[in-house]
Amino acid sequence: YGVREFGMAAIMNGIALHGGYIPYGGPFLTFSDYSRNANRMAALMKRRVVHVFTHDSIGLGEDGPTHQSIEHAASLRLIPNLDVWRPCDTAETAVAWAVALQNVNRPTALLLSRQNLPYAPKAGLEDISKGAYVLAEPGEVGVNKKPQAVIIATGSEVQLALKAQEQLAQQNIAVRVVSMPSTTAFDRQSAAYKVSVLPAGIPRIAVEMGVTHGWWKYGCAAVVGIDTYGESAPANVLFKHFGFTPENVADTVRKVLS
Repeated sequence: YGVREFGMAAIMNGIALHGGYIPYGGPFLTFSDYSRNANRMAALMKRRVVHVFTHDSIGLGEDGPTHQSIEHAASLRLIPNLDVWRPCDTAETAVAWAVALQNVNRPTALLLSRQNLPYAPKAGLEDISKGAYVLAEPGEVGVNKKPQAVIIATGSEVQLALKAQEQLAQQNIAVRVVSMPSTTAFDRQSAAYKVSVLPAGIPRIAVEMGVTHGWWKYGCAAVVGIDTYGESAPANVLFKHFGFTPENVADTVRKVLS
């Protein structure tokens, strides 16, 4: 393809229209802006095209704000008939890839991190394809009571949510952690399933390294996000600067509950 995201996406649409192949490409997420019109056309034409977008956040570090995705995940989620997945580990990535191959009438965008992510232990894989599922209940960190709050997280931020859950457990605060790798898939689920994951009457806090727009529709009391552009610095420095630490997530939950 060369270094040209629009040409790449348009050529993949042509390959999909020809048939016999499942095309996929792999640009930086921030350059999805260049390919957006072709991405939209794939969704409009109901073509199975897979975009493996990488370097999905400020986690890419020193390349700076020109290469750091802020609004791009939210922007892609606005395209009708485009499935958007931001997995937290190898298991969610494998499920997202399998779903992408099964999506014969829609394109898929996989948003992957630059940094390595550890495996998040889970009870099973069957609910991942629904876009969101309960990853960890309070009892798994020693708090044997009903959840007082729900932390919703995507991608690399799922680890922050799990660590914040552990910190809050030390204060006997019960938190459910929900991994939501695909808002687009979750939004298609039944009302009963949505309520089973996000019970009514329990405060919700979303955590994602991007604009907060899009998370308020889930009735969140707070969103730990970024509504400005990034900076050029090592990833760990940026995480702390923008508040993506277990301590800040836990503090946000405490403020909501107070």
